[in-house]
Amino acid sequence: MKNKFSIGQMSKLHNIPVKTLRYYDEIDLFKPIEVNPKNGYRYYSFEQFKLLDIIHYLKVLGVPLADIKKQTSNRDINELINTLEEHKKITEDKIEELEMAKKKLETRIHEFEEAKRITDISVPFIKYMPERRIIQLKETISSFFELELSLRKLKQQYHHMASIFIGKVGLTISENNFQRESFLEYSSIFLILEEVEKSKLIEEIDFSTLPEGTYACIFFRGGHHDAPPYFQILRDFIEEKNYTIKGDFIIRTIIDQFISNNKDEFLAEIQVRIEQ
Repeated sequence: MKNKFSIGQMSKLHNIPVKTLRYYDEIDLFKPIEVNPKNGYRYYSFEQFKLLDIIHYLKVLGVPLADIKKQTSNRDINELINTLEEHKKITEDKIEELEMAKKKLETRIHEFEEAKRITDISVPFIKYMPERRIIQLKETISSFFELELSLRKLKQQYHHMASIFIGKVGLTISENNFQRESFLEYSSIFLILEEVEKSKLIEEIDFSTLPEGTYACIFFRGGHHDAPPYFQILRDFIEEKNYTIKGDFIIRTIIDQFISNNKDEFLAEIQVRIEQ
């Protein structure tokens, strides 16, 4: 029929599924100009093409169908401006979230690539560390069960504000426990905040810090239960060099069984700030 288009033709012309056009009809967003009473066939006019273009454009921008329906019904320019401003802000928030996700991915990729390049395993060394901001829960932890419970407490305390991922989680051992060789009794658990998290959380919570300075460190293959011999190696190194311990020891798992099936790739690090 001249100047009339079936729903199938509209679908092909506008690259919109038939199912979507039927739904638009059901919610009174975009209705056919004619429906055959005998067979229910829908027919549209070319005069409706522009309206469908507007609906599709706003939908691509992320405007909900309810707001689109309101605009196409009222056709108020001020309402349209307000709607577009609102969804511009929503889009900006999404972009910010995606930028944060990108930076977190870059951080994880960099750390894992660096971990693969480490060759001096079980050998103590010295390195300078900048200040690291952390959120921390101070309580005695002496088992894997207590570790996981403490980590959940920390997460609940700060809700969605900082994500848990291997490499970000650390434990501290007090100098007193270290001297007693109680290497599996921890005094706190913490999460290292990434740069993108710092900017979002700086006004929301109180931070603790791992101070900048010179640290005696050692990498080893394994997890927390494999750590005691490496604490002893690090202690001998510190005593031999006449270094002074300045604070708690830190242990952090970087690669474990949840990251790699290859035990030869497992990696953890012990650090303690020292004065030379």
